[in-house]
Amino acid sequence: MPDLNFRPIWRYQDQLVEGVLTTLLLTAVATIAGLVIGIAGAVLIRSGPKPVRWLLRIYIEIIRNTPVLVQIFIIYFVLPSFGLKMTPIQAACVALSIYFGAYAIEIIRSGLDSIPKSQIEAGMCLGITRMQVLRHVILPPALRNIYPSVTSQFVLLLLGTSIASQVSADELFHVAGFIDSRTYRSFEVYTLICLIYFGLVISFKLAFAALGRLAFRWPVRR
Repeated sequence: MPDLNFRPIWRYQDQLVEGVLTTLLLTAVATIAGLVIGIAGAVLIRSGPKPVRWLLRIYIEIIRNTPVLVQIFIIYFVLPSFGLKMTPIQAACVALSIYFGAYAIEIIRSGLDSIPKSQIEAGMCLGITRMQVLRHVILPPALRNIYPSVTSQFVLLLLGTSIASQVSADELFHVAGFIDSRTYRSFEVYTLICLIYFGLVISFKLAFAALGRLAFRWPVRR
């Protein structure tokens, strides 16, 4: 058992805070952009032109079946050859957004598909508009159905932001490597980093659980 000494690490608390904030920024940007991709993609897969549906299917299969590390390397190291140069943070945001979007499309599509056609037809029979059917009949149960999957994918995305360290983005894991190279206290550094990630994940899980109870309080027929 090594002789634990966390004191040298506390000198870098400002860098740790910045690393946490950058990690949260990457997660927030990728989540928002990915959900926009997911909503648009799910709608187009269900009702878009056939060529668009095929292109979306190809996009989903490529992104979901290749490592996100390769994807971020392509964006950061390959695209500059074509005149698209990005900073590490920008490249990480783009890569993680594309990655999250591919999963979001499938999650949202499955939520929309989970609504019985008879329920949609019943809403149409009430004489309300299509937008009202979407808002009041389709979206509430669809959102409840996909909520656990979306929040789980958010947690995976939060943990996956550590990949951004490979292109020198100053997120939490990259900061950990910097502190380790200065203090040579690897055990303490990465133990602390694990605890920070664990604290972030548990905090978000508790927040999502509370939000889910507030947002989806109506009873479910069994």
